[in-house]
Amino acid sequence: MAERKSFLLRVDRDVLDAVQRWANDDLRSLNGQIEFLLRHALRDAGRMPNTKTDRATGRHTDSPADSSSDPQADRRDVDQPDALSSDE
Repeated sequence: MAERKSFLLRVDRDVLDAVQRWANDDLRSLNGQIEFLLRHALRDAGRMPNTKTDRATGRHTDSPADSSSDPQADRRDVDQPDALSSDE
């Protein structure tokens, strides 16, 4: 499992209360909800490192990139125009 680090987070009281209510609705701890939100934001921004989910705990763990995979494959998908699109 990935190493977990503790740190102090200062946050506006209204924001913290809203996140706590959301955590309660989702049956998560406040810490779990904050981590969930951070992971979601990182993934949406394309900044999440390669991860896998531990099926037993449901937690994400860092995993090294598969050495057999082509690291440029995802980039080529973005860089190459879609042959099926007809924007012309």
